[in-house]
Amino acid sequence: MTETEKIAILNSKAFQTGFKEYLKVYVTAHKQQKIREVLGQRTRHFTLVLEDIYKPHNASAVIRTCDCFGVQDIHVIEKTQEYKINPYVTRGSAQWVDLYKYHQPEGSAVQLCFDSLRKNGYKIVGTSPKKESKPIQELPFDSKMALVFGNEHEGISEEVIENCDELMHIPMMGFAESFNISVAAAICLHELTSKALSSPPEGYFLDEEEKDRIEYGWFRDIVKNVEAHEAKFLREFLSSFNPQA
Repeated sequence: MTETEKIAILNSKAFQTGFKEYLKVYVTAHKQQKIREVLGQRTRHFTLVLEDIYKPHNASAVIRTCDCFGVQDIHVIEKTQEYKINPYVTRGSAQWVDLYKYHQPEGSAVQLCFDSLRKNGYKIVGTSPKKESKPIQELPFDSKMALVFGNEHEGISEEVIENCDELMHIPMMGFAESFNISVAAAICLHELTSKALSSPPEGYFLDEEEKDRIEYGWFRDIVKNVEAHEAKFLREFLSSFNPQA
């Protein structure tokens, strides 16, 4: 069997369905129940986009915030800064969310990211204190939305501003012009998810196929020595089709 053929089998629905059932033996009933409960509240209706975040502490805190609010995906634009995770801040949250990175040395990472999001039906909303931006309270919650946050020093770039569908801000009452990024993300997600959960738009929660796919990935992360288990199950899987193998 070639490496290409092996990868195709490992990525097949039949293999993953069987392997997930195999792995359940190594995941406690309580953990399985908790996973299904969390997946029942997960959403891709809202997502966050982070542009060139400098500090691992802040970057990691945003991951934890997304997990807390049931947001499954985070998109990271890496222009000059590599997105790094601090495990002491995420406290395990990093394994429960999906992280997508965009780096384009010869082109625009912003465009690459935004094109991907729009292809999946997202409206791009940049966070900016500019006068023309809307307060977060005025944003609708019934359409898919990607909130873009900039780095700690400069906020979102002019390139992001020019390519956003809309701009929004969190009303401020003091001398400071902005919140810490993880605080800003938490405020925005609380505002939007609270409204959405009061009357969930169609398709707000993950469908069963998405839940199954994420659950499979989570089981793989939870079970120790998963590569050894995978190799053992692969042999059994192949032998079921060819008993003489």
